[in-house]
Amino acid sequence: MVQMSGLTDTEPVDAELAGTANPRTDVAAAARAARVAARALARLSRADKDDALRALAQALLDAAPQVLMANADDVAAAEADGTAAHLVDRLRLDGDRLAAMAAGLRKVADLPDPVGEVVRGVTLPNGLELRQRRVPLGVVGIIYEARPNVTADAAGLCLKAGNAVLLRGSGSAARTNAALVAVLRAALSDAGLPADAVTMLDAGSRATATELMRARGLVDLVVPRGGAGLIRSVVEQSTVPVVETGVGNCHVYVDADADLDMARAIVLNAKTHRPSVCNAAESLLVHRSVADSFVPDVLAGLRAHGVTVHGDEVFQRASTDVLAVTAEDHATEFCALEISARVVADLDDALDHIARFGSGHTEAIVTGSLAAARRFAEGVDAAAVMINASTRFTDGEEFGLGAEIGISTQKLHARGPMGLTELTTTTTVVTGDGHLR
Repeated sequence: MVQMSGLTDTEPVDAELAGTANPRTDVAAAARAARVAARALARLSRADKDDALRALAQALLDAAPQVLMANADDVAAAEADGTAAHLVDRLRLDGDRLAAMAAGLRKVADLPDPVGEVVRGVTLPNGLELRQRRVPLGVVGIIYEARPNVTADAAGLCLKAGNAVLLRGSGSAARTNAALVAVLRAALSDAGLPADAVTMLDAGSRATATELMRARGLVDLVVPRGGAGLIRSVVEQSTVPVVETGVGNCHVYVDADADLDMARAIVLNAKTHRPSVCNAAESLLVHRSVADSFVPDVLAGLRAHGVTVHGDEVFQRASTDVLAVTAEDHATEFCALEISARVVADLDDALDHIARFGSGHTEAIVTGSLAAARRFAEGVDAAAVMINASTRFTDGEEFGLGAEIGISTQKLHARGPMGLTELTTTTTVVTGDGHLR
């Protein structure tokens, strides 16, 4: 057990808030308690944090019946409300998904600890020694939609990076998230760590999200995870620094020199493996020189998987099932078994299309030409570029990060899957010998 003794010399914690597992409505009080917890976490050794993470993983598995029962209630309510199938899929937990959440926590425990890592060091001509090292951010707020796995991933990554986390999930997952956070907080307390390292904010009131976004000075970073509307709202309203994440209008471009069997397999995997997630392909571009042979073949594969295709004239001539594509279709993140498609004149035409409609998430090319692959990689503006691989690989776990706090589509601080390193900042320690300026 890890014993914490450093909490008494910090600011007082709201007595009603401390130790409770109920979703909080007083965001400022929750944030103050989280800051106290964050200072305690920042002093932990890697061994202490790793032991705690493994304890959290086991606690999730032990509490599986309660968590799955709460999730079943959320899923039933969502289905009764007519929630779209892809959103219900994101919400749903089963034994395998819960086990994967626990496995993710264990993977994070096995990763190197970024806290204390020396990013660079130098001795100046005047003899001053500079060491830039990684330190925790402090308090991280996560505003997210109906994906309960985010609850465990965020808690585990923030803990390993020495941060406290304030979680504001969606009302549709309220029962599941409450059950998960109750388990995590109890496990933290049992491990001798502050329960306020993980706090769930009330999802029943829009005010908690607004207050979290505006808790400047109490919260160090806000990360939105969800659809375009949620992300835009957080970016526009927040006074706390924001990392913009998620929206994935991902393209697969089949080049003139592509292996067409490989291209077909990649397109089908990218679109149908799990269509509700942000790294699923939403748009297909095909070089005109291979269109006659590839378009009918890929349409047959997509049709077999139940995918609705919104295509241009070439795709429509190949099948009466294809719907006429619009500019709005090209710009849409379907998150479902739908895809937009068109034939392009060449690689430059594909790049122009992606520049107009892409969201900066993941872009893929299928080609046997090294020159084309290089031009594509240099020409697209995206967090990740796939060459002869499915867009589905843009993922923290697949990238070896253990889990992810989100996939950043912006260019400052972090880009792409955000793991432990991206949940730290740096401080520069300067050592002198009576130096005066």
